[in-house]
Amino acid sequence: MTQSKLDQLCVTTIKMLAADAVEKANSGHPGMPMGCADLAFVLWNRFLTLSPDNPSWVNRDRFILSAGHGSMLLYAMLHLSGFDVSLEDLKQFRQWGSKTPGHPEYGHTPGVECTTGPLGQGTANAVGMALAAKMAQAKLSRSDWNPLDHNIFALVSDGDLMEGISSEATSLAGHLGLSNLIFIYDSNHISIDGSTSLAFSEDIAKRFEAHQWSVQRIDGHDHEQIQQALDQAVKETQKPSLIIARTHIGHGSPNKQDKSSAHGAPLGEQELKKTKEHLGWPSDESFVVPEEVRDHFAKLQQRWKQTQTSWEQRLTHTQESDPAWATRWNSHWEKKIPADLYQELLSHVSEKDEATRILSSQTQQHVAALVPSLVGGSADLASSCKTWINDSKEIQKDQFEGRNIHFGIREHAMGAMINGMSLYGGWIPYASTFLVFSDYVRPAIRLAALSHIQSLFVFTHDSLHVGEDGPTHQPVEHIPSLRLIPNVQVLRPADGMEVAACWTMALQKKDGPSCLILSRQTLQGVARHKTFEPEQILQGAYVVWENSQDPDIVLVASGSELALAMEVTLAMTQRSLTARLVSAPCLEVFAQQPETYRQRVLPRAKPTVSIEMTQPDGWYRHLGPKSLAIGVEEFGASAPGQRLTQEYGFTSQALETKIWDFYRKNAS
Repeated sequence: MTQSKLDQLCVTTIKMLAADAVEKANSGHPGMPMGCADLAFVLWNRFLTLSPDNPSWVNRDRFILSAGHGSMLLYAMLHLSGFDVSLEDLKQFRQWGSKTPGHPEYGHTPGVECTTGPLGQGTANAVGMALAAKMAQAKLSRSDWNPLDHNIFALVSDGDLMEGISSEATSLAGHLGLSNLIFIYDSNHISIDGSTSLAFSEDIAKRFEAHQWSVQRIDGHDHEQIQQALDQAVKETQKPSLIIARTHIGHGSPNKQDKSSAHGAPLGEQELKKTKEHLGWPSDESFVVPEEVRDHFAKLQQRWKQTQTSWEQRLTHTQESDPAWATRWNSHWEKKIPADLYQELLSHVSEKDEATRILSSQTQQHVAALVPSLVGGSADLASSCKTWINDSKEIQKDQFEGRNIHFGIREHAMGAMINGMSLYGGWIPYASTFLVFSDYVRPAIRLAALSHIQSLFVFTHDSLHVGEDGPTHQPVEHIPSLRLIPNVQVLRPADGMEVAACWTMALQKKDGPSCLILSRQTLQGVARHKTFEPEQILQGAYVVWENSQDPDIVLVASGSELALAMEVTLAMTQRSLTARLVSAPCLEVFAQQPETYRQRVLPRAKPTVSIEMTQPDGWYRHLGPKSLAIGVEEFGASAPGQRLTQEYGFTSQALETKIWDFYRKNAS
């Protein structure tokens, strides 16, 4: 068998594994895997270096399937390449408990680099990975060796490039000159509803050239053109690369090639049989992998293994000969956090009345000194969010040794990019903007939570106290909406001590994202009970003050409203009530505490009132049957913050009256 015939046999195997799996599941997208099989084969066979035995090997090339609906293409390649994805796993495509879900999920399937499916997110993940790689190279490369000489490849679709997030991300990638980033654009001209010409007519080449990318056009089924284009892209040293590959969706299907019916539904029993006959494939068999194909991919795995072994030997030698570099290398990839981090941060806490964004900035400087892997930036709001690392440089083209990133006014891409940085490894990345713009970042927060990755989101200007900017900038529903996302840790500190605790909790949570919610306005300090210990804050909610261990009424607040809640608590005692004040900087952490602790802090049998300047309904899940959640249930207005607190009833007098009426109705 000649090499060209073997190549074609491999390509047909990829196509038919995908088509068979979709047909068996009676669900999925066969057209994209069939149309991109040639691209995937050439990329895997001649350009990627992977590690099936150790999928997290740091010097592997990264491949992101941004077009996650074509997941069977990736699963077929992982199976053939020796990853822990069996033929039986392919047969269980889209079934309960399988390794092969409908869209790729990071941490679920070995070899999947990021969770994709929401179009455009993968493109920005890839840009984040490429930036993370450039920064890691700047920090860890030696004069005699670059241990991180890999590239970031992404297969993107028409849908990815229609989504606005991709324009944000590729604009920044071009500005930064991320030459280690290569996009392969599956230009098949088909979307779910028909031809892309129904709604998409822009010149993609000109768009990417305007974004300062290197652009090539090829026939996506011509192996020589694919190889030449990838060769040129890999050699590019100044710009990221886009390869526009004209492909045919459902390639090889006699009646569904180039039709939208091949996009999101099985070929159908009869069309699948005709396709197999057309491609010279056994029409009465499914999930066929010829021995020649097995042998070919076995040789590919052997080549990868030799490359990895040589690299590991070089790493061992370098670590032994340069212990200082070895310490830096290991600390970086382990994302080390000092065991006494909280105590260190507490030793620098300011007791001044300050906005928590300022207190957080002060704490962040100490975090940065103790945690070298902390990096990040803002969406053109560093001066407002106060998230600049003072003793570090800014990232610019050919200057990747700093820790401060200018994302520009690109919140959508910023969130997905820091997810890519987290997925790349070696960094604990953060992104910052105003809380109201968490709406723009929310898809990335959700995917970080789903992927169980550590991404930090610092949101400031947390309430109606934003004031004169008006309701467009005043968050009302944002804090509870973030709390609704599973596996997200929402942290809202009230003073310097809680800021230190919230940074500690965020850095300790490795399996999901954390959102720090900070105030624009100055907050008054709170005097805590004499029995208070700082470690109590790390339990998510704790007793700040009480005048009885069996109080008549319990008040609970977070962040900006804690000092106000203290005033109201003291007012309750003037009405001859015993009272308790609870601070709840993180309800998610509090919910994980033992039931005995939660009942001790917030006894469900007691009349309990929550005070938070947000949409209040979410509080009731944490309170007992005799409870009142005081919040804001409408959008704000443009006026000074002090006037808004009066108009919306967040004064001590207004709250005292409302809570007293509630208590009289609920006292047993």
